Amino acid sequence: MAETRALLIGATGVFGSRLAERAAREPGLLPTLAARDRTRLDALAARLGGLPVRILDRERIGAADLAGFDVVVDAAGPFQASAPTVIEAAIAAGVHYIDLADGRDFVAGIGVHDAAAKAAGISVIAGASSIPALSHAVLDTLVADWRRVETIRIGIFPGNRAPRGLAVVQAILSYAGRPVRVWCGGGWDEVPGWGMTHRWPVPGVGRRWASVCDTPEQDLLVERYRPRDSAEFFAGLELGLLHLGLALLALPVRRGWLRSLRPAARPLRAMATLLLPFGGDIGAMDVIVEGGDAAGDPRRARWTLIAEGNRGPYVPTLAALAMLRRFRDGRPPAPGARACSGILGLADFAADFATLEIDTRSE
Repeated sequence: MAETRALLIGATGVFGSRLAERAAREPGLLPTLAARDRTRLDALAARLGGLPVRILDRERIGAADLAGFDVVVDAAGPFQASAPTVIEAAIAAGVHYIDLADGRDFVAGIGVHDAAAKAAGISVIAGASSIPALSHAVLDTLVADWRRVETIRIGIFPGNRAPRGLAVVQAILSYAGRPVRVWCGGGWDEVPGWGMTHRWPVPGVGRRWASVCDTPEQDLLVERYRPRDSAEFFAGLELGLLHLGLALLALPVRRGWLRSLRPAARPLRAMATLLLPFGGDIGAMDVIVEGGDAAGDPRRARWTLIAEGNRGPYVPTLAALAMLRRFRDGRPPAPGARACSGILGLADFAADFATLEIDTRSE
């Protein structure tokens, strides 16, 4: 088995630290931890057995910073309004690239790097996370023998006790109250971000609040599955105080009085942290699809993930981990730049679900 040297940017974050933890246990993977804070880096490196560290700022990274690595993973974010600095550095250095991007424009624009990535002989993979990598692996399984897809609904619901990374808070606040383009009623429409609020019954978990989010998923679902009626992505905060409170705070943005809530990310995160003792530690992901099978008969399928014990934050990292294994095993995607859709199958996640005791069920 060949050894793969991987640079993990954002290694001290909520998702980056969990990816580092899992990667450090993989035979043949040699991760180096990178972030801006040396104290936190050293503490994480020590906890993981003395891994090497690099002090790096993803916004100022260059090709020289990637010398000696086979692949770089950007787990830092936020990717909303983010410059492709790490991608450009990876292409210049001839180093494969993976990210956990959830920024709609960032992932939608990944194709502009395709020619340069092919010329450099590397793979540039965006969105190796819960969406679209895992969600599309689920949907590919559910609709494998279908003739048509009518509706798709995907929801992600973290438990209230899950840690809240600043980048995730900034991402949500960047679109809360702003127009979000969604596919519904067989066409594109605009709705307010963090709007369309309702209660979502999650099997095995109970009812959770849900509101529409602005993610790459809306575009990618329409592109890949061609749903005739709708493709909707929602997320929800477990506590009504937080979920509905954010909807209320978004009203000035919806009315044009404020441009964005993102500048308030740090104080709002601090306020939400005070409520960590409340609620639970169960996170969930729910995928529901309706359409017709090969015989033309109506079909409905559902896949649900339940992560107890605050293991939910591992889920967004598992696609990147699966991609690292592919590079290690000599099975990289063909050179070029693309979203992580259709690259991984559910089998690529199964062992990690079992190890982390994450339950999945289909109906």
